[in-house]
Amino acid sequence: MAATACLAQDAGVDLRGGLKINLPKDSPLGVASLDLGPSKGTARGGAVMLDLHASLRLRNLSGKRVKGVTLLVLAQDVTAGGKGSVAAPALDVAPGEDFPVRIDLRMVRPVSNGAEPLVQVLLDGVLFDDLSFFGENRLNSRRQLTVWELEARRDRKHFQQLLEAHGPAGLEREILAAMTRQADRPRVDVQVVRRGVMPRAANAPATNFEMDKEVQFSFLRMPGAPVDLMAGAVKISGDEAKAPQLEIRNKDSKAIRHLEIGLALKDTNGQEFFAATVPYDEPLAGQGKAALRDSATLRVRNTGGPRMVIGSMAGFVNNIEYADGGYWIPSRADLAGGRLTKLVPPSPEEQRLVQLYRRKGLPALVEELKK
Repeated sequence: MAATACLAQDAGVDLRGGLKINLPKDSPLGVASLDLGPSKGTARGGAVMLDLHASLRLRNLSGKRVKGVTLLVLAQDVTAGGKGSVAAPALDVAPGEDFPVRIDLRMVRPVSNGAEPLVQVLLDGVLFDDLSFFGENRLNSRRQLTVWELEARRDRKHFQQLLEAHGPAGLEREILAAMTRQADRPRVDVQVVRRGVMPRAANAPATNFEMDKEVQFSFLRMPGAPVDLMAGAVKISGDEAKAPQLEIRNKDSKAIRHLEIGLALKDTNGQEFFAATVPYDEPLAGQGKAALRDSATLRVRNTGGPRMVIGSMAGFVNNIEYADGGYWIPSRADLAGGRLTKLVPPSPEEQRLVQLYRRKGLPALVEELKK
């Protein structure tokens, strides 16, 4: 099934083709509507710069509740800027219901000859309430959607237990604390490059702190984590942290298929913030040890502020997928107190509940958590 809409002309240039929603014939989702809004394209030389701001509504055609969706947005499949993705986690869409997905991306592709759409939107995956999955999974969206759903169930249960134990007043205190944590998170832009070194801007002067220096990791330990971070180092120069290296040990008897390590950076002014995750995709046997070597370069920018200088890095276990298909995520107890409370990003579900409280107030939040 497919839906197509033509992109607007820009500066008199006819951008033939358009945006096509291309779903498989057996898709559990259908297209209810598509509005391109202010989306536009601009021809520059032999390329078309695409600025997408589309509103897509999908319909659940399955007999199960939809909990998350990932879309692959494809302008070209070769060079940088030609692919993107859109994820919609923390959903609860009943059979027959519609739900919105925003597509806000900037992309680039060669000038089209008119024989094909400028952009295709493909279904990478759908996660259902029984944790079953449909889709090609080209983006490993099954794993990410499952982690988000497990986090959603953890956090929803946390707020429901607060409501039951302490009533609406206790729930409101916790929601206000969550709002404060979200508001206090540093406004930092982190760019991650895993191939080569990101070029420095021509007007960025070289100073004595631009020289690489190797810094040892510190570790933020969680009582329930089945993996130990044993040693680690990263090369730091100015506003860049390069090539993190970690020694890890599986404390569990179960083999691990995939794990993610969260990275936190601290600048020389003492400001600490979550930066990125690094994956380990090699099999890790029960009780086994391994070395994680990542080629990533992390560059940080203080939004609206002076250039940052990185002083140190810390790591923590973010999530684990076992070889038998099971998962581990941090519990609320693992995250409670200390630096982790401030560093680990709130789950999409916690963000959704906070936004519900902002828009509709405490009664609406209480009603939602009683469902």
